[in-house]
Amino acid sequence: MTSARKAAIAAFNEQKTIAGIFLIRCAATAETWVGQAPNLEKIQNRIWFSLRQGSHPCRSLQAAWTTHGPDSFAFEECERLDEEETPYVRDGLLKERAVHWRLQFGAEVV
Repeated sequence: MTSARKAAIAAFNEQKTIAGIFLIRCAATAETWVGQAPNLEKIQNRIWFSLRQGSHPCRSLQAAWTTHGPDSFAFEECERLDEEETPYVRDGLLKERAVHWRLQFGAEVV
């Protein structure tokens, strides 16, 4: 393995992930969905992929996507969490903050 490749792998492994709460809005219906993710930078791609495949587990979100199409949807970050030392603490805080934002927007769970 070359030293450049080793350096690239090491740099990738040292990247910090940003956990937080996100919101998906449908402009056509004004519906909102709130979710939580240990990595905000990757969650939108994962959700959009499953919606395009017609396999997203949130039935109301999938139905709205199928009816109105991807151009009607927006992804927004609601809150980024400070880096936590343990996944247990981070996951508890994610759940707590997701409930707060769902109530704030009257949103469904993603």
